[in-house]
Amino acid sequence: MAKKKTAVRKKTTARRPAAASRPAAKPKAASSSRKKTPAQLLTAAAKIDQDILKLINDRAKLTIDWIESQDDPRRALFSSEISDAPVASLVEKNAGPLSNHAVAGVLQHVLAGSRRKVRLKRVAYLGPAFSYSHQAAIERFGEGADLIPVSTIASVFEEVNRGHVEFGIVPIENSTDGRIVDTLDMFTRLPLRICGEVQLSVHHNLLAKCGRSEITEIYSKPQAFSQCRNWLNRHMPHARLHDVTSTSTAAQLARDKPGAGAIASAKAAVEYGLQIVAEDVQDNKNNVTRFAVIGDQTPSPTGKDRTALLLQIPHKPGALADALVAFKKQKVNLSWIESFPLRGPESGYLFFLDFEGHEKEPRIKRTIESLARNAVRIEVLGSFPRSEPVW
Repeated sequence: MAKKKTAVRKKTTARRPAAASRPAAKPKAASSSRKKTPAQLLTAAAKIDQDILKLINDRAKLTIDWIESQDDPRRALFSSEISDAPVASLVEKNAGPLSNHAVAGVLQHVLAGSRRKVRLKRVAYLGPAFSYSHQAAIERFGEGADLIPVSTIASVFEEVNRGHVEFGIVPIENSTDGRIVDTLDMFTRLPLRICGEVQLSVHHNLLAKCGRSEITEIYSKPQAFSQCRNWLNRHMPHARLHDVTSTSTAAQLARDKPGAGAIASAKAAVEYGLQIVAEDVQDNKNNVTRFAVIGDQTPSPTGKDRTALLLQIPHKPGALADALVAFKKQKVNLSWIESFPLRGPESGYLFFLDFEGHEKEPRIKRTIESLARNAVRIEVLGSFPRSEPVW
């Protein structure tokens, strides 16, 4: 019996090397992948392509949203946070088979395409730069917007009407001088809406490169001279006054002409290297200019809104009084009314009305409907949130 057991043990030992020499079985997954037909491989690739398409568009949208959320989108366009850093991180994690250059190129193309889709707000304003209109544009849209200076109020309207810019900003009313005629006149000519407002405290200063006693002529726009009339009569009676298109242009002239001064802003003094010879020379220390933002948007009601419209009524006694009864009946506060003679042979006036409330409110709808019943012409120019003065 002992010999039989020994023989069996030897036989088992002899088989082990043969078993160890056989190659290990490969995983089933790898084996099954080899068995895919060319058609199946193309189908799998197409599925991955769809996933890539969705992911790169999701990535582009996140990039666009991030840029537009920044305080200065123009600078953010090429920020390293959305260009160099993501590419470097992706390359660092690349395990192939694509080269680092190829991987970086894919993401760089996605980011470049995203940047091209970013729409910076283009805003036309009455220039040149550093005018009060420029300050109002910055206050409303920020320095990251694409601010386009133009030479006249009419040009601001034209730029918006032609679609060259998304918005325009124009002065509409001053607390000292009242209406800005050029702005109100353009509303009668082009079908644009008021979609916002900015109230800017206007502090005029006498700027020059010389002392006050050496100033022989002063440049500024007519509205600025009007707002400083009494101060100029008292303190600068000897100086000749010259009208120019903007306070920024006046500052440029004061910089370049010996003996010249300008009525302009403190910011213009900094930008054009001028001294502030006299501060706050406006007659009304609470001097505020209201600017209208023009475009094609209709802001939603906020509860603190203003509506503006143009109204033409029959040219006969009592017609205006009868029309304005609508405001009393609906308890709507009429805050501003201006009149303009009609152009051409027709007699009568066109009225610009500004009142509290939003055109979507029931009481404002009833007011407008009442006005329309007896109107020759009525056009709602827009409803927009009321602003507070920026001091």
